[in-house]
Amino acid sequence: MNLMKSTLSAAIIAVSFSAGAMAGEKSDQKSSTMSDAWLDGKAEAILLLNENLNNFAIDTDVNSGVVILTGEVESNIDKRLAEELITGIDGVKKVNNKLTVVNKESLGESISKEYTDTKIATVVKTRLLLDREVSGTKIDVSAQEGTITLKGSVKSSAQKDLAQAIAENTDDVQKVVNKLKVTG
Repeated sequence: MNLMKSTLSAAIIAVSFSAGAMAGEKSDQKSSTMSDAWLDGKAEAILLLNENLNNFAIDTDVNSGVVILTGEVESNIDKRLAEELITGIDGVKKVNNKLTVVNKESLGESISKEYTDTKIATVVKTRLLLDREVSGTKIDVSAQEGTITLKGSVKSSAQKDLAQAIAENTDDVQKVVNKLKVTG
């Protein structure tokens, strides 16, 4: 009889521990789910508040503290920015960045284009300043992707045409937009 009581007591204790452990696991799962939901909300808010990213094109999913980013961004910089912003959230264990870059232009290519545009604009402006027939000091020159835009004023339509010809005959110029006004 004592053996039966001991066995029954041991079984009750084992069931109690087992139930307690299961309740603890369920509590941990519920806590983990709530924590993941909090992290997901925080990640969405941080992406929404960043002016450089389109939050509507980026999806977040959180599982056990691991944030998965999916969707599309414009550049590698945006992809990295999204990852860094999410990595900085307290409680994030890891970021799995699966964002797709729509524009495959690298930072080096972007800088190279800006450098080329700056160089072209500088060369055109210098040529206009050095030309005796054109009043280059009253002409603003800007460049974007090989297109030169001339703004400002000149004294005659001949000067307007000459300024355009000087710009068109400059290396690397693809197109000239002549917005010069004749004031004289």
